[in-house]
Amino acid sequence: MGLDTSMTDSAVTIVPESEIAGLITPEIAFDAVEATFAAMSRRSAYNFPVIREAIGHADALYGFKSGFDRESLALGLKSGGYWPGNDAKGLTNHQSTVILFDADTGKVKALVGGNLLTALRTAAASAVSIKYLARKDAKVLGMIGAGHQSAFQMRAAVAQRDFEKVVGWNYHPEMLSRLEATAAELGLPFEAVTLAELGAQSDVIISITSSFAPSLLDDHVKPGTHIACMGTDTKGKQEVEASLLTRAIVFTDEIAQSITIGEAQHAIAEGSLREDQIIEIGAVINGDHPGRSSDDQITLFDGTGVGLQDLAVASAAVDLAKAKGVASKVDF
Repeated sequence: MGLDTSMTDSAVTIVPESEIAGLITPEIAFDAVEATFAAMSRRSAYNFPVIREAIGHADALYGFKSGFDRESLALGLKSGGYWPGNDAKGLTNHQSTVILFDADTGKVKALVGGNLLTALRTAAASAVSIKYLARKDAKVLGMIGAGHQSAFQMRAAVAQRDFEKVVGWNYHPEMLSRLEATAAELGLPFEAVTLAELGAQSDVIISITSSFAPSLLDDHVKPGTHIACMGTDTKGKQEVEASLLTRAIVFTDEIAQSITIGEAQHAIAEGSLREDQIIEIGAVINGDHPGRSSDDQITLFDGTGVGLQDLAVASAAVDLAKAKGVASKVDF
């Protein structure tokens, strides 16, 4: 089939990866993710169980995240995963595509490039947690991890508080230049520090690694800190010491994922944290939970990454692509 430039309603909208940067801003991603978390807490939107498996080829992890929002009628899935050898091929390690369906008929509605969308929606999720949970006077941002996603995280975070400094740590110190360059872009000084120094200085800490062993320890973190754990999305992954979750008030995007594939899985497994102690961030957004109640509390957001985030941002991309005339359609 050739492309249908008449843009008929029966055709599938195509928004390629190359168009996403010109369509979705961090602000648009933030608004979409914030609304998604709120809808989830109202039980008008829900995610289906995640499938994430090693495929036994190219060391790749492959999976599906999907869901349905009865308010926006966003229905679909994100398919993709992590190919660690892609850097050597000049490709992004994370590869994904979002497929949207018509909730009334089940017909395929759109195919949307998901790589940049994933980075933007992940950064938006931690930014939402900072908006609702970090102290208003937070001045130092701590970054653990200096991979591709870290720059998106930093840019989204600084929009939520008047940070005066960024400190960073990475397992491979030579990669810290990405954090330093991003901080300079944002007009902020940057300092490479030890994990103990990072915890002592930081008012907000974002951890965005693919670690299977904790880097940030309970003893590192001072009272009043907000922590966003954004890298743990698979069984076995772990970014922070489990005892830190028992000292903190724990919030998450979705409890079912938090206790099975998120940062809370380890504290739950050892019995130091109960499922009913974990709070949905959407409850804070909707005003059903107060969130932080004192400046001394440690708050922790377990950002596992839900399919509805992808669907919301992809839906926004489709609408904007149509409005700007950069979408294509194909008979299907």
